[in-house]
Amino acid sequence: MDRKALLILHGKQAGNEDIREAVMARREDGWDLAVRVTWEDGDAERYVREALSLGYATLIAAGGDGSVRDITQALMESGESGLALAIVPLGTANDLATAAGIPEAPADALALLDRPAAPVDVIQANDSYFLNMATGGFGTEVTSETSEDLKSVLGGAAYLLTGLTRFAEVRPAKGTFKGPDFEWQGEFLALGVGNGRQAGGGQRLCPEAKLDDGLMDVAILPAEMDLLAGVKKLFNNGGVADNEGLFVRARLSELTITTPEPMHLNLDGEPLKDTEFTLRLHPHAIALHLPEDCPLTGDAD
Repeated sequence: MDRKALLILHGKQAGNEDIREAVMARREDGWDLAVRVTWEDGDAERYVREALSLGYATLIAAGGDGSVRDITQALMESGESGLALAIVPLGTANDLATAAGIPEAPADALALLDRPAAPVDVIQANDSYFLNMATGGFGTEVTSETSEDLKSVLGGAAYLLTGLTRFAEVRPAKGTFKGPDFEWQGEFLALGVGNGRQAGGGQRLCPEAKLDDGLMDVAILPAEMDLLAGVKKLFNNGGVADNEGLFVRARLSELTITTPEPMHLNLDGEPLKDTEFTLRLHPHAIALHLPEDCPLTGDAD
């Protein structure tokens, strides 16, 4: 295995001593581990291009779900094959890393570099790519408007608090969803299209999703329910249990969403606004360093 990688560190974590010590330990263990620190939008993508030009085929996203998405976008746009990604979860929610069982401690997360990277799927939404989940509806509005300070104090409960304070503004979205042997139309409170299982700090919208099964999980929460109960369940840390039967669910390789009014679709922190979204899955598009028996791959529960 080529023991070289380039780590892209979110600028807010530039003074993190744990990640510094973990990087130095990997270097002492024989890894050629370069580090770049982001400062502004576009830095992650630029660093990926730099890494590939220097012969690094393994990138490390040291940040939150948004950092993972930015690097995934750049890897997919490069058109190169045989690329791998590792994750050091340093964000507020770390939804993908949490669901995948990636350790929080930087040293333990970087230790996954010693495991072979596993091929995983990537989802494309219009011209953008993401690895974890796209969300829409009222849930997306709340997660995008919950302050970083509130999240740092309350964690996933911050989304519930923001959702309840905005309850009077709840207005269901309308949409038409079409995919192979699937069609649904109506008003909905929340939407998740998942390659991973959770978003927004613990909303388990797609509890059965896998990263490597060639399908994306679709979860639609219809508006034909008690809205207060729906908002509480949606933003309660841990999400809505699948057996409650509240969601319309499907597992698809392609999906088209059309809405009469422009809707925000949040791709792991990257908002798209449009009236039509075409989503399609790219099977085994990149490789990801994951723990043994990762619940998001293979036959693991």
